[in-house]
Amino acid sequence: MGLSKFFKGGEPSLTDIHDQQSRRPSAAEAVALDTRRKSVGDAVVTGASQITTRQSIIPVALVTLLFFLWGFAYGLLDVLNSRFQVALHITQGESSGLQGAYFGAYFIGPLTYSGWFVRKFGYRYTFMLGLSIYCVGCLMFWPSAVKHSFGGFCGSMFIVGSGLSTLETSANPYIAVCGPPKWSEFRLELSQSFQAVGSVVAPVLASYVIFKNVGTDGQDLSSVQWVYLGIAIFVGLLAVVFYFAPLPEITDADMADQAEMTEGATGYIDKPLRKQYTLFWGVAAQFCYVGAQVGIAGYFINYFTQARPDLDVTKAHQQGSNFYAVAQALFAIGRFSAAGLMYFTKPRWILLAYQTMIMIFIIAAITVNTGGSTHANWGGLAMLMLVLFFESCIFPTIFTLSLRGLGRHTKRGASFIVASVSGGAVVPAILGNVADKIGTRKAMVVPLSFFVVAWSFPIYLNLFKGKELDAYRDSHVGTQEGVVDVDGTLEIEKDLEHSRVENKLFSA
Repeated sequence: MGLSKFFKGGEPSLTDIHDQQSRRPSAAEAVALDTRRKSVGDAVVTGASQITTRQSIIPVALVTLLFFLWGFAYGLLDVLNSRFQVALHITQGESSGLQGAYFGAYFIGPLTYSGWFVRKFGYRYTFMLGLSIYCVGCLMFWPSAVKHSFGGFCGSMFIVGSGLSTLETSANPYIAVCGPPKWSEFRLELSQSFQAVGSVVAPVLASYVIFKNVGTDGQDLSSVQWVYLGIAIFVGLLAVVFYFAPLPEITDADMADQAEMTEGATGYIDKPLRKQYTLFWGVAAQFCYVGAQVGIAGYFINYFTQARPDLDVTKAHQQGSNFYAVAQALFAIGRFSAAGLMYFTKPRWILLAYQTMIMIFIIAAITVNTGGSTHANWGGLAMLMLVLFFESCIFPTIFTLSLRGLGRHTKRGASFIVASVSGGAVVPAILGNVADKIGTRKAMVVPLSFFVVAWSFPIYLNLFKGKELDAYRDSHVGTQEGVVDVDGTLEIEKDLEHSRVENKLFSA
């Protein structure tokens, strides 16, 4: 069977996959292929469906660096939102244009060029493409800061969002599928914990370095120029690193092969994409959740400012950045705690528990007011900060649980889920305009309403999909090379040719 048909960039057919399963490549062969640095057609079974935890450590660690990058960018975005209100004389509603530009790119990229690119050229070159676009966006911040142009900043942020959405289109599914399927949620949760660390570092730097000297009127933005220039240089160098990085390619054919290897335990049945109802429910939940999360993060400093009537606006923004850093630290701690819990218990339970706690504390943040016209509302602030703690695990857990059982539709399904991040362009705009009219604390009913929709997803999973999801959790595929789940038992599939190739690769 010629390989030319495998370089079309579309989803593989079951015939393509079954024709190759008579001599399934080993995971060792898939790892060895990373030295070629060539595109691998999405219909080629490379053997990466059987990658073990040991074999996945280096590629997962390298891709985890990217999570820190966009956590840092996201943390700066929330601080820029409040700073631009002062420096550029814009309202809360107008400042949501930054979120609109950044997250609007998430709607366009994954459904068009980046979704196609990852299927056509694979993960390695999609990482490089995303980093290159991100680099260009960062460079555009220099002229925008010089001109004090809010439109320029929005355009620059759109390019940054395009680059980061391209990275997410590849990095999230790569972490989810690179290794044994039973640890999929744990891997992505742990990797995204470092994204949360980046979100903590950014507002701290913003408070003590970037916006330390902004002039007496708070309008000096020269530090923004230098920060984004430094990010651009680092990102450009990282794109070169990823060209040489040891990254085994994982194709949709590999994911379909893996799904069939777990068939005996999970009851997997290949279905057309239009009938993947769990995926589409997950996309809707992710859209609502991300929109609500971004709305809260983007207006946290505004909430703090209104909760501290005893401070002037400039002082409140500076202290608000510090408290936002603490809130992001809680977010990071929440991610690590959820990752630890997922190592021992079922991710679907953790998702339901954390989303339920979000509902409780966002309602408390709206209703609690321990201050007044001259005193601080510490109670409301504490409740809002706890919301960020429980938000921590939601995105990666929805992502991985939505991908379960997609098989040959994995990359396209991941593109849909990443595109749903565009909810961050919608909810902040609503929240900002409502906050201008009734105040930020009361306006938190906007993210609350979107959280309610997102909450329906873990309820659905626990009521109707529990048995299937638990079977993936109990799968032995990838725990050691060649293990296949068959009717709840284990079978070793290694023919003589397979063994000879593996021994040759490891002895080389």
